[in-house]
Amino acid sequence: MTSHELFDPKAETREPADQKRKDEPVYRKQVEYLFAKSGFYREKLAEAGFKTPESVGGLDDLRHLPFTVKDELRASQAEHLPLGKQLAAPLEDIVRIYSTSGTSGTPLYIPVTQGDLKRWIHTSNRSYFAAGIRPPHRGGTTYNSGPFAAGAVHESMIALGVRMVPVGSGNTERLLTALERFQVQAIPGTPSYFLYIAEAARARGIDPRSVGLETLVAGGEPGGGEPTVRAQIEEAFNAKVHEVLGLGEVSISMFGEGPEQDGMSFLARDYIHMELIDPVTEQPIPFEDGAEGEPVYTHLMQEGAPLLRFRSRDHVQVRMGPVTSGRTGPRIRCIGRTDDMLIVRGVNVFPSAIREVINDFQPDVSGLISVRPSKKGVQQLPPLRICVETAEGQSSEPGLAEAIETAIRTKLIFIAKIELVAFNSLPRSDYKSRLVDYAEATD
Repeated sequence: MTSHELFDPKAETREPADQKRKDEPVYRKQVEYLFAKSGFYREKLAEAGFKTPESVGGLDDLRHLPFTVKDELRASQAEHLPLGKQLAAPLEDIVRIYSTSGTSGTPLYIPVTQGDLKRWIHTSNRSYFAAGIRPPHRGGTTYNSGPFAAGAVHESMIALGVRMVPVGSGNTERLLTALERFQVQAIPGTPSYFLYIAEAARARGIDPRSVGLETLVAGGEPGGGEPTVRAQIEEAFNAKVHEVLGLGEVSISMFGEGPEQDGMSFLARDYIHMELIDPVTEQPIPFEDGAEGEPVYTHLMQEGAPLLRFRSRDHVQVRMGPVTSGRTGPRIRCIGRTDDMLIVRGVNVFPSAIREVINDFQPDVSGLISVRPSKKGVQQLPPLRICVETAEGQSSEPGLAEAIETAIRTKLIFIAKIELVAFNSLPRSDYKSRLVDYAEATD
């Protein structure tokens, strides 16, 4: 390993035990800050029996503290305008107010100070550097500068020394022109949008492999780490796909994937502490190779609206052990969000896992799917209806639907009803793909 392969060698190669020792006094200072500045946590912790910073203890005592969930933050903002009791800095010190997309409810507003933004950018720089983006690469952006936290990626790329060709979302035609004319080498975006860009390029007579892209940084939704999705994107552009993962409420690009493409390393070190829990029992799970669970995040230095034990609702698989780049600590792959999970006769079903099985049937299918539950809510009775789009120029081959149903039953242990639909009949997106559609569901 040489230092030029890492953005922040000292932090990225630090052993987990050393990291914890370094984080301990920082965490205790953050708890003092919460008691002094955050009415939300002062009340929340007091209700749980913790009336002083000293009573909260250290990182080993985190498991005894209550979780924070998005709904209670939303409720606080609705009751205490403009930013809720979780606002812990003077409003005049807030330099950005981002928001979540609101797809699962009312948008949550996320205030950040100049210091918070600086830490977000530093974290993101580690992740984008891990993906192979270097100055003086030419970079494009497929995210707008607002309202979502992903917009801060533009500032992060500038801080990294990348020469920017900003385009933003909503104009694929303009993006294709920029890629072709300026031979942009790297862009961030969602996996579904990368596939759409390739599709749109071909429709205009442009070979996606000719636009010069070398690195595609996939985030915003699961998919970039699915072997078939990754292979499809890499083949389309003759470029490497590296995953990143962030959470608007916590930080952008907390995880980044190195040249090994073997899971995303936790690169928000120094700024965020991560736990892994069983989403059902809510008990801690050790970070061991092959472990699965839900990451829970605690800010260590946040000023605007610090979070304590924030439940991510992501479901991840953990990988451990050394990698050639020298990065240490846990690496993850996101399987899906528990918010999107369905339960079919007692079986937990992630839409991204369904897509992964169906992608094995390329080139007969395009890779786009739409899960159509028969009723609203998590619990579903079999068969679960799934619309699967056939590939361009492909007719519905006899037996294809039945073969997909068999594969799903074998690999995911539930019964599906596959409905093959024509190419280009399912919606495309320049941001996140919606895999579950409740439009026809009954109460």
